[in-house]
Amino acid sequence: MKFGFIAKHRGIWPVSWICEALDVSRSGFHAWLVRAPSARSRSDEAYARKIRASFLSSYRTYGARRVWHDLLAEGLSCGLHRVERLMRVHGLMARPRRRGLPKDHGERSVIAGNVLDRQFSADAPNQKWVADFTYIWTAEGWLYAAAVIDLFSRRVVGWSMSDTMTAQLVTDALVMAIWRRGKPDALLHHSDQGSQYTSEQFQRLMADNGVTCSMSRSGNVWDNAAMESFFSSLKTERIARKTYRTRNQARQDVFDYIERFYNPTRRHSTLGYLSPMDFERQAHVA
Repeated sequence: MKFGFIAKHRGIWPVSWICEALDVSRSGFHAWLVRAPSARSRSDEAYARKIRASFLSSYRTYGARRVWHDLLAEGLSCGLHRVERLMRVHGLMARPRRRGLPKDHGERSVIAGNVLDRQFSADAPNQKWVADFTYIWTAEGWLYAAAVIDLFSRRVVGWSMSDTMTAQLVTDALVMAIWRRGKPDALLHHSDQGSQYTSEQFQRLMADNGVTCSMSRSGNVWDNAAMESFFSSLKTERIARKTYRTRNQARQDVFDYIERFYNPTRRHSTLGYLSPMDFERQAHVA
């Protein structure tokens, strides 16, 4: 590792200075330069290429464990600690999570009880859905994105985006979910107490489709933790380091994240490191 550091930085500082600072001999360094790489080094280089490819394909969001599962899925035999070491050596670090903005829900009307009660698992699809919306800043102003997630597979089954924070925003997301999943029976829908979800328009849609309403307690984000986790991933893995010039640009990027990365590809620790769509396929429900 010391000789590798010297080789990397010898164009910046004299070799003699670096060797002295690291307490190694110049002759040893020059002998290392002409020595053929070991089998372990060649193997590390091959794995490093695979690791980098996985990391980049995840839009620089995967940590060592998800990258490791990508390698295992390719049939490669490699330990998690080796992946951690190679990612550290090559400076491949997943983006840290950031907190989102506080939400202003406005006036509330009909409030339902917390039927879900933080039970964020389901035995089959279309038993429990969670929903929420978030803010995305663009140069044209805010874009609001709503989503509905099936807790069975963590798949985003419905979504919508708008430049206004109205009941229509969340209604459109639920309409898409119902259309995609074929008007499920005995379905529980959980959200916060935002005025969009307590509105007559949204409540009528649920009643017309026989959906049971559940809502988080006031100010308690943990009651909808699965949904908070999705939006945290969206912002960390896609939005955080971007500047959107227009709302349409943001819409296209959120669509790409949900339909081309999150649902079909992104590995979930809660799903045994399968993607939502792969999990449903293995459960023969896709």
